[in-house]
Amino acid sequence: MITKFEIRGVHYEIDDNLRKYITKKIGGMDRYLSRHDRASAHAEVMLKESKNKNKVNCTCEVTLYIPRETINLSESALNMFAAVDIVEAKLKQQLKKHKDLHENGKRHRHIFGRLRRRLAGAA
Repeated sequence: MITKFEIRGVHYEIDDNLRKYITKKIGGMDRYLSRHDRASAHAEVMLKESKNKNKVNCTCEVTLYIPRETINLSESALNMFAAVDIVEAKLKQQLKKHKDLHENGKRHRHIFGRLRRRLAGAA
Protein backbone atom coordinates (compact mmCIF):
# COMPACT_ATOMS: atom_id res chain seq x y z
CA MET A 1 0.00 0.00 0.00
CA ILE A 2 1.07 3.53 -0.67
CA THR A 3 1.69 4.92 2.80
CA LYS A 4 1.27 8.63 2.05
CA PHE A 5 -2.28 8.81 0.77
CA GLU A 6 -4.75 11.69 0.76
CA ILE A 7 -8.41 11.65 -0.33
CA ARG A 8 -10.37 14.89 -0.69
CA GLY A 9 -13.87 15.65 -1.89
CA VAL A 10 -14.97 18.87 -3.60
CA HIS A 11 -18.74 19.32 -3.42
CA TYR A 12 -18.92 15.65 -2.50
CA GLU A 13 -19.21 13.71 0.76
CA ILE A 14 -16.91 10.71 0.91
CA ASP A 15 -18.48 7.76 2.73
CA ASP A 16 -16.58 4.88 4.29
CA ASN A 17 -17.35 2.41 1.47
CA LEU A 18 -15.92 4.75 -1.16
CA ARG A 19 -12.87 5.54 1.01
CA LYS A 20 -12.13 1.81 1.42
CA TYR A 21 -12.64 1.22 -2.32
CA ILE A 22 -10.26 4.04 -3.30
CA THR A 23 -7.68 2.89 -0.77
CA LYS A 24 -7.82 -0.64 -2.14
CA LYS A 25 -7.69 0.36 -5.82
CA ILE A 26 -5.33 3.36 -5.88
CA GLY A 27 -3.36 2.44 -2.77
CA GLY A 28 -2.51 -0.95 -4.25
CA MET A 29 -0.71 0.61 -7.21
CA ASP A 30 2.61 0.34 -5.37
CA ARG A 31 3.08 -3.17 -6.73
CA TYR A 32 3.77 -1.57 -10.11
CA LEU A 33 6.54 0.62 -8.64
CA SER A 34 10.13 -0.36 -8.07
CA ARG A 35 11.16 -1.00 -4.48
CA HIS A 36 13.12 2.22 -4.34
CA ASP A 37 10.14 4.28 -5.50
CA ARG A 38 7.66 2.67 -3.09
CA ALA A 39 9.14 4.32 -0.02
CA SER A 40 8.74 7.85 -1.34
CA ALA A 41 5.50 7.52 -3.36
CA HIS A 42 2.72 9.93 -2.42
CA ALA A 43 -0.80 9.93 -3.85
CA GLU A 44 -3.52 12.57 -3.78
CA VAL A 45 -7.05 11.73 -4.88
CA MET A 46 -9.59 14.50 -5.48
CA LEU A 47 -13.23 13.66 -6.05
CA LYS A 48 -15.54 16.24 -7.63
CA GLU A 49 -19.22 16.17 -8.37
CA SER A 50 -20.87 18.63 -10.73
CA LYS A 51 -24.60 18.75 -11.25
CA ASN A 52 -26.07 20.16 -14.43
CA LYS A 53 -29.79 20.36 -15.14
CA ASN A 54 -30.55 16.63 -15.40
CA LYS A 55 -27.06 15.16 -15.33
CA VAL A 56 -24.64 14.36 -12.53
CA ASN A 57 -20.99 14.15 -13.52
CA CYS A 58 -18.46 12.59 -11.13
CA THR A 59 -14.77 13.29 -11.64
CA CYS A 60 -11.83 11.50 -10.05
CA GLU A 61 -8.41 13.17 -10.25
CA VAL A 62 -5.29 11.33 -9.10
CA THR A 63 -1.86 12.87 -8.66
CA LEU A 64 0.92 10.39 -7.93
CA TYR A 65 4.29 11.77 -6.88
CA ILE A 66 7.20 9.40 -7.48
CA PRO A 67 10.92 10.32 -7.38
CA ARG A 68 11.54 11.06 -11.05
CA GLU A 69 8.06 11.96 -12.18
CA THR A 70 4.61 13.24 -11.27
CA ILE A 71 1.65 11.45 -12.85
CA ASN A 72 -1.66 13.33 -13.18
CA LEU A 73 -4.82 11.58 -14.31
CA SER A 74 -8.42 12.68 -14.45
CA GLU A 75 -11.55 10.84 -15.51
CA SER A 76 -15.28 11.52 -15.43
CA ALA A 77 -18.12 9.02 -15.25
CA LEU A 78 -21.71 8.70 -14.09
CA ASN A 79 -20.74 7.53 -10.60
CA MET A 80 -17.62 7.73 -8.47
CA PHE A 81 -16.89 4.00 -8.44
CA ALA A 82 -16.77 3.87 -12.25
CA ALA A 83 -14.49 6.93 -12.37
CA VAL A 84 -12.11 5.32 -9.85
CA ASP A 85 -12.01 2.10 -11.91
CA ILE A 86 -11.13 3.97 -15.10
CA VAL A 87 -8.43 6.03 -13.37
CA GLU A 88 -6.98 2.85 -11.85
CA ALA A 89 -6.63 1.24 -15.28
CA LYS A 90 -4.97 4.35 -16.73
CA LEU A 91 -2.65 4.67 -13.74
CA LYS A 92 -1.61 1.03 -14.08
CA GLN A 93 -0.61 1.63 -17.71
CA GLN A 94 1.32 4.78 -16.80
CA LEU A 95 3.20 3.04 -13.98
CA LYS A 96 4.15 0.10 -16.21
CA LYS A 97 5.45 2.56 -18.79
CA HIS A 98 7.41 4.44 -16.11
CA LYS A 99 8.94 1.23 -14.78
CA ASP A 100 10.00 0.11 -18.26
CA LEU A 101 11.66 3.45 -18.95
CA HIS A 102 13.53 3.71 -15.65
CA GLU A 103 14.63 0.16 -14.95
CA ASN A 104 18.32 -0.57 -15.37
CA GLY A 105 18.00 -3.36 -17.97
CA LYS A 106 19.49 -6.03 -15.76
CA ARG A 107 16.43 -8.24 -16.09
CA HIS A 108 16.55 -8.09 -19.90
CA ARG A 109 20.24 -8.95 -19.97
CA HIS A 110 19.55 -11.96 -17.75
CA ILE A 111 16.76 -13.24 -20.03
CA PHE A 112 18.83 -12.77 -23.19
CA GLY A 113 21.84 -14.47 -21.59
CA ARG A 114 19.72 -17.47 -20.64
CA LEU A 115 18.33 -17.61 -24.18
CA ARG A 116 21.85 -17.48 -25.69
CA ARG A 117 23.02 -20.31 -23.45
CA ARG A 118 20.00 -22.40 -24.40
CA LEU A 119 20.59 -21.80 -28.12
CA ALA A 120 24.31 -22.56 -27.80
CA GLY A 121 23.50 -25.85 -26.03
CA ALA A 122 21.08 -26.89 -28.79
CA ALA A 123 23.59 -26.32 -31.57
